[in-house]
Amino acid sequence: MQDIKELGLKELEDKLLSWGFPKYHARGIFNWIYQKGAYDFSRMSNLPAPLREILTDKFSILNLKLAKKQESSDKTKKFLFELNDKNLVEAVSIPAARRTTGCISSQAGCKFGCNFCASGLAGFKRNLTRGEILDEVLYLKNNCAGGLLTHIVFMGTGEPLDNYENVMEAIRLINSPLAFNIGARRITISTCGIIPGIKRLALEDLQIELSISLHAADDKTRSQLMPVNNKYPLAALMQCCREYITKTNRQITFEYILIKGVNADAASAQNLVRLLKDLRLAKVNLIPANCVPEAKIIPPDRAQINYFKEYLLKSGMNITLRRERGQDIDAACGQLRLKYEEN
Repeated sequence: MQDIKELGLKELEDKLLSWGFPKYHARGIFNWIYQKGAYDFSRMSNLPAPLREILTDKFSILNLKLAKKQESSDKTKKFLFELNDKNLVEAVSIPAARRTTGCISSQAGCKFGCNFCASGLAGFKRNLTRGEILDEVLYLKNNCAGGLLTHIVFMGTGEPLDNYENVMEAIRLINSPLAFNIGARRITISTCGIIPGIKRLALEDLQIELSISLHAADDKTRSQLMPVNNKYPLAALMQCCREYITKTNRQITFEYILIKGVNADAASAQNLVRLLKDLRLAKVNLIPANCVPEAKIIPPDRAQINYFKEYLLKSGMNITLRRERGQDIDAACGQLRLKYEEN
């Protein structure tokens, strides 16, 4: 049975015409699935009964099931989903005033092995399809207060730019006014620094946000944290970022996880300022590390975090300090999946 979310509007219109139905019903089907959150074709009451029967026979809508759910005291919800082939992925909904952000996965497992991240500890399994990515969004939307899912970040399990085609096809439906209708500037791709993918993204006709996991400002430390740096070292990555900004005139956010004893001292702050000082339209998002016992990752104390932040601010950098969310649940990416698989 085919996942109907693998079809774009034109493809669905062509299907309907081949069955002898008017193509305008495709827009109605999109509305039922993406805006009304219908999982069942029988609920699509304004479609002809024969069409509903054919759709039920030939297509599925939601192709994941909930394996486990955790809810934090701050209302952050973490979901562990089981796919049809028994692979597991995680997604998170993060509510705030007047907005809810969905953090979604693009791969089952991860091949890049960043040592502060639990996602890759169980190895890489496979890419998610466009439909599976949209499954996560659909499920999160249906489990938000009032169905109000306003932002999407590809910061869950996997490397989005390593699954480029499926991610971009999903984003076009997330952004489409006929589907989820989430503005492009409310959609963020986070990458560990896949240069060919960043170059492709610069050519897309979409004003989506780009976030790069930096986490160190010298090659030695970054390669220890992120083996991808051996293939795409900082000098090449920074040149790629300059080209991206020139082509798109869009800001890049650099994610920087503060890890005690690794990258949170005064010398690291100085290195970061030197690395980014001539990069136009750059922002740094400082993130106190989530504890990952398997990787011996712990955050610095509050005084060290504040010193690092103030040094960057005094150097004229655009800085945010991420508010810690979901700290009373398995907050780090991949932790819930690992715990579930161990049981």
